[in-house]
Amino acid sequence: MSDEQQSRPRAELMLDYGYGSHVGLRRELNEDSSVVTDELFAVADGMGGHEAGEVASSLAVQALAEGWERARGRIDDAAIREALHEADARIRRETDSKAGTTLTGAVVAEFEGRCEWLVFNIGDSRTYVLADGRLRQLTRDHSQVQEMYESGMITAAEMPHHPNRNVITRALGAGEAFSGEFTAVPVEVGQRLLVCSDGLTGEVSDEEIARILAAGRSAQETVDWLIHQALRGGGRDNVTVIVVDVHAA
Repeated sequence: MSDEQQSRPRAELMLDYGYGSHVGLRRELNEDSSVVTDELFAVADGMGGHEAGEVASSLAVQALAEGWERARGRIDDAAIREALHEADARIRRETDSKAGTTLTGAVVAEFEGRCEWLVFNIGDSRTYVLADGRLRQLTRDHSQVQEMYESGMITAAEMPHHPNRNVITRALGAGEAFSGEFTAVPVEVGQRLLVCSDGLTGEVSDEEIARILAAGRSAQETVDWLIHQALRGGGRDNVTVIVVDVHAA
């Protein structure tokens, strides 16, 4: 099937979405932030001690939303990169470089008349897509365990339980590495997009996430179910979830 057949212009598509966040069962403060618009969906997971992580994640999604508004529907990776640089600078300035945050998500972009998900990521929050019953992770974790796995030091089965599983190698506002990674995926009717912090993926396996996403419930019901499962799994971290369904208009 050609790209022209797979992708549709915006007017032929409708997005239905749900979102939610929970502080978890062991944290006093929710340091996750999110932004949800008609075409932009993102989650940031802050870190840096009491309140600083919350400030970092909030500044990140604010800078991203402002970049999307400036683009006026003509968003591209250059606009996202500019927003990431602005977010990094704001966080360093406001927190005196004592906080950082992950950021991941997707925005609907047009390329040569086709609609695509422009997916971006920095850190270990994740964006997935469920299509034809198959769950695919669209982002790559910037973490120590991911690097260890790719170098052959540990197996995939060891990754979720490794003591360094929460150590990330890229973040906005902290460290030297804050560049994002990008990928483009055609927007297709029937897709279900998932954007989440590691409070979900640290407690619920990809197999269980795929089962819940494919169960046929509405976007908001699915969000609530995923958060519930994360809490049942231990709720050791803040958990934030966005689910987006693509329908024909």
